Amino acid sequence: MPPGGLLDLLSVGAVVLDGAGRIVLWSPQAEEVFGYTAQEALGRPAAPLLLDQRHQDMATQLFTDVMDTGASWAGAFPIRRKDGSTRLVEFRNMRLLDDRGDVYALGIAADQRLLRRVETRLALYQQLVFQSPIGLALLDQDLRYLRVNPALERINGVPAADHIGRRPRDILTFLDVEAIEASLKQVLATGEPIIDRKVVSRTAVDPDHDRAWSVSFYRLEGAQGQILGVANSVVDITPRHRAQIEAERGRRRLALIAAASTSVGTTLDVGRTAQELADAAVPEPADIAAVDILDSALELRPSTDNGEGPRRFRAMGLATAYPTEAADAADPIGLPASYHADRLVTRCVRTREPVLVPRLTRADLPRIARDERAAQRLADAGVHSYLAVPLTAHNHVLGTLALARARTQPPFDEDDVVLAGELAARAAIAIDNARWHQSVRNSAETLQRSLLPDPPPPLHGLDVASHYQPAQATSAVGGDWYDVIPLDHDRTALVIGDVMGHGIDAAAAMGRLRTATQAYADLSMSPDQVLHHLDQTTVKLETHLATCVYAVYDPHNHTLRISNAGHMPPVLIREGRRPRLLHLPTGAPLGVGGVEYRTIELPLSPHDRLVLYTDGLVETRHHLIDDRLELLLRLLEDSSAPSSATCTRLVDTLRDGDAMDDIALLIARAL
Repeated sequence: MPPGGLLDLLSVGAVVLDGAGRIVLWSPQAEEVFGYTAQEALGRPAAPLLLDQRHQDMATQLFTDVMDTGASWAGAFPIRRKDGSTRLVEFRNMRLLDDRGDVYALGIAADQRLLRRVETRLALYQQLVFQSPIGLALLDQDLRYLRVNPALERINGVPAADHIGRRPRDILTFLDVEAIEASLKQVLATGEPIIDRKVVSRTAVDPDHDRAWSVSFYRLEGAQGQILGVANSVVDITPRHRAQIEAERGRRRLALIAAASTSVGTTLDVGRTAQELADAAVPEPADIAAVDILDSALELRPSTDNGEGPRRFRAMGLATAYPTEAADAADPIGLPASYHADRLVTRCVRTREPVLVPRLTRADLPRIARDERAAQRLADAGVHSYLAVPLTAHNHVLGTLALARARTQPPFDEDDVVLAGELAARAAIAIDNARWHQSVRNSAETLQRSLLPDPPPPLHGLDVASHYQPAQATSAVGGDWYDVIPLDHDRTALVIGDVMGHGIDAAAAMGRLRTATQAYADLSMSPDQVLHHLDQTTVKLETHLATCVYAVYDPHNHTLRISNAGHMPPVLIREGRRPRLLHLPTGAPLGVGGVEYRTIELPLSPHDRLVLYTDGLVETRHHLIDDRLELLLRLLEDSSAPSSATCTRLVDTLRDGDAMDDIALLIARAL
């Protein structure tokens, strides 16, 4: 057996007395207890050496009883140390016989104070081990359990007695036991502890939920350094683990909402906003996201449904976290679909409440998919959880955001309902704004197109092509216009203008100016006079300014009289020459009031062309205007194409992708 242990810790001394009470054997530890060396103690009577005078008679009587009867005696007795101090020593005395029949007395002695300290520690350790909520185990060098406390018994779900003599691989079947035993062997071999290793798994006691533990391994060594085994402590940190998961989940959701705040509603287009919402919902919190808008909401009319009838939706957005046949089960984007009251999206808009189906069954799928074939595709894709939330803005339900999970294992829960509701609420405001702006834009564009001229009748000596292009931005429909007005004596008035501002007001102001222009043109006024009267008319509009070019072509003498009120310079293309800008005297825009305009007369020979355009054709936020005008001139160098084809080419080439302004374009070619 290796040296060391509890006796060394207690410093237990051994003393042997002969029948006369003389000391005949004296252990090294006895010196620690009594203070005398062996040379000082051996051969001397024990009582006068170790005891005070008043205790010697009692000790002699106890010694006699042990020697005569053979009965052992144990107890505390005050002894006198070599230095004269007195202390209580715990004794256990017994009689010994040798092979000759001689009788001796053996006394085992330990300092009572040290013994009490050790007893207290042992009692404390016993209580800590068996009452601690921390799971504790002691394993030998063969990794067999020696001791297991009740806490570890509860954690492992195995009685403590069933641990003893068995290895972790026999008990911890729910964990990666190979890694655990490898760690135990490493600690035994190196002496380096493994502290606070996090382990997440499920146990036989709670097989449906993840639990987390902080596991530590320590090598146990005796007082002399001998290896006794390895200790294992297990702290259940499941509440902290779950709190960390919830905190991380909360951070991810806040980040998702923050990202959606910037990515959803970037335009005032309903379809694009709906698609942005679907994109924002994958891959978290859903694998598949679909956005359906009520037809009545798109048309800005109240729903006529009585509460239980079908609802007519239009699919506006669809996104998936990965390629999946579940996408084929969704309604085609842009197409309408009518769903009865038993459908989950219909229930969602009717009740204005989320619809959560954490675990879908085969019977639930027809209430999601448009038909049986689509339901089968959802089943084949592994869709197992469903959530629909209403898109509500200003107390009006606009549609639904429907989410599904297939590969993502956890089903939707109430936290997901809150997150989806937050996404839907933010997106619904953007969709509501978009549908109203789109309605206003449609109205303005309809008004503007209705105010633009019909194709002109055949003109004498002039071929005219025109083009109008609304702005890409939903709010930018405005006051660009052009006009071709036949005049007396075979003359033709060419007009192009731009009312500053956007929307219905700008379109209406454009209509008034176009009407006024036609009236003044019939009075045979010069171009500068027409602009002067238009300026006065615009002043009366109060909130609007406008730019305009007014020109009159006379085919008999091939002359062009032209005047400019703050508009972009026309382009003149003479046959066989490079196109150039006409730098006319530029008067102030219409509406400033009290401004004089000048008329310039110049020849316009057969095959010469005049190009009039609004600023939407050449102005962008990313390029210098001079560069754009130069590009316009280069594009006009090809004089072989018909004027109508040139209009289309100019618009297709020059139009900016995110154009914020509409375009009016007029090309006149002298014949």
